[in-house]
Amino acid sequence: MTQEVTERVEALLPTLREKAQEAEDLRRLPDETVKALQETGFFRLLQPKQWGGYAADPVVFYDTVRRIASACGSTGWVAGIIGVHNWHLALFSQQAQQDVWGEDTEVRVSSSYAPMGAGVVTDDGYTVNGSWAWSSGSDHADWVVVGGPVIKDGKPVDFGSFLIPRSEYRIDDVWNVVGLRGTGSNTIVVENVFVPRHRFLSFRAMSELKSPGLEQNTDPVYKMPWGTIHPTTISTPIVGMAYGAYAAHVEHQGKRIRAAYAGEKAKDDPFAKVRIAEAASDIDAAWRQLSGNIADEYAHIVAGEEVPFELRLRARRDQVRATGRAIASIDKLFESSGATALANGTPLQRFWRDAHAGRVHAANDPERAYTVFGSGEFGLPITDTMV
Repeated sequence: MTQEVTERVEALLPTLREKAQEAEDLRRLPDETVKALQETGFFRLLQPKQWGGYAADPVVFYDTVRRIASACGSTGWVAGIIGVHNWHLALFSQQAQQDVWGEDTEVRVSSSYAPMGAGVVTDDGYTVNGSWAWSSGSDHADWVVVGGPVIKDGKPVDFGSFLIPRSEYRIDDVWNVVGLRGTGSNTIVVENVFVPRHRFLSFRAMSELKSPGLEQNTDPVYKMPWGTIHPTTISTPIVGMAYGAYAAHVEHQGKRIRAAYAGEKAKDDPFAKVRIAEAASDIDAAWRQLSGNIADEYAHIVAGEEVPFELRLRARRDQVRATGRAIASIDKLFESSGATALANGTPLQRFWRDAHAGRVHAANDPERAYTVFGSGEFGLPITDTMV
């Protein structure tokens, strides 16, 4: 069934390319785009089987995200983030899943995990307040998960995600940016909202594979490490953008005449051929490492084994490396494309802006990830939670 989903998504890519500029102009994905993605079954890839999903191999999910982003960076970004929330929701309590999917299994969830607010413990839940920025695709979601500490007697006692319905938060339209303009990554404002205890999920429980949702959702994908799943969701669209930029560059160069060189065709320039070869190799390397590590982790889980911590460290290292390679390749192609690639509406400049916008996400901080890996190699303690 998942093969049918990927085939339907593949058939949708030309339409996504055509609507890329519209997404930019709207500063959010067009409703028709989200509806079309829904109809392919994409959002069900990581959704639990009990709610009509496929509980798919995570490599299938990420490969599909990569393809979507190769057509439109903003669409790939939103698709990956909204799509992975079905994986996250599967780890919440059965009652929380019932709250979201009980009447409509196509309901979507957005997020903002940075601790921009908190929940204060009450008798049977939490009172949540905060203003969470960068909730991608929030206009197309009926629920949100927001991250933050749990406060009891004035002190933090836990950290996790609070699940809140659309009727209980406000979306502030603030997304006026240079890249990923079509993601509608606006601000979620929560004011004195009561969140029942069953709609909170501790990150500690997730990291220890003690999430309540694992009692019902037993498929291997739900045992993947959060420290791999979340960062890979951020890097994969950027690698997809690199594939899209590469295709746009090759098409552009194949038609380009270089007036400064007496009418020379760009495709006859040997240096142009070297640059595309180098870019193609680095983009492929980024994807092979990214998807290969996911595949290796998943194979351990399918075999009933714990994912080795060394592999989790490697996955985190290669995730930020994939982002770096992808962006460096896009830079190389963009710099070699000539002035015509600067025009508004051309795909190459859009991929260039979108990829650099994605780079600033906290999950793409290379020095932090490399330091964690190096500490592991030296046998030093690891305190970073995103592994």
